[in-house]
Amino acid sequence: MSEMVQMELIHTEVKNPGNRARMRERYLKDNKLESFAEQEALELLLSYCARQKDTTELASKMLRVYGSFANLLDTHPLDIAKRCQVSENVSVLISMVPHLARLYNQSKWEKKVRLVSSHTAGQYLIDLLGGRNTEVFYILCLDAQRRLTNAALVSEGTVEEAPIYIRNIVETALLHKSVSVVLAHNHPGGSQSASGADVEATRQIIRTFELLEINVLDHIIVSGESYYSFAESGLLGLRY
Repeated sequence: MSEMVQMELIHTEVKNPGNRARMRERYLKDNKLESFAEQEALELLLSYCARQKDTTELASKMLRVYGSFANLLDTHPLDIAKRCQVSENVSVLISMVPHLARLYNQSKWEKKVRLVSSHTAGQYLIDLLGGRNTEVFYILCLDAQRRLTNAALVSEGTVEEAPIYIRNIVETALLHKSVSVVLAHNHPGGSQSASGADVEATRQIIRTFELLEINVLDHIIVSGESYYSFAESGLLGLRY
């Protein structure tokens, strides 16, 4: 091994442990990441799975490759491994972050949570659907006390739309013996209003459920940290 390579290794070994230790101490002191820049937070995460690499350089490279922190976290782990030349252990850990966040948000709600209003349902759905980069359609199945018995994913589509299969929605509601339901989908693109297609699809679903004597309480559209409620807006005459 050349003297220059040895010096570079010594420099890396001295530099990284000190930087990693400082970030870890900073996190332990405040127990939060809000004061961290995105690259710093990524460096701290990488320090636990890419122990032999310069995490400052690696974090900077990853953000350059994907253009933003969100784009990186939303990418398939195999793509991260290939484009950033990291192990699958590293890429899997990074891609798990948003999924872990959703599981955390869901776990904050009690299993038999009562969705007694559009506001309660909207807050629940923000935690359930927030951060997804494709459009999904959910049905919340409720019992006679409006306790949530199941939150079922019935379709998943692209960034712009998710297919709506009324048969799947009805079968899900019947399977969970629903007395009432809340329809829900997200708009990853940021639009918080209902489209004409949203309104027409909701009308068809309501008509179908009326024949089964299952009450559609609301259709909620989630966009980021906000929601749009058909019931609160008086659309289609829904009443929660």
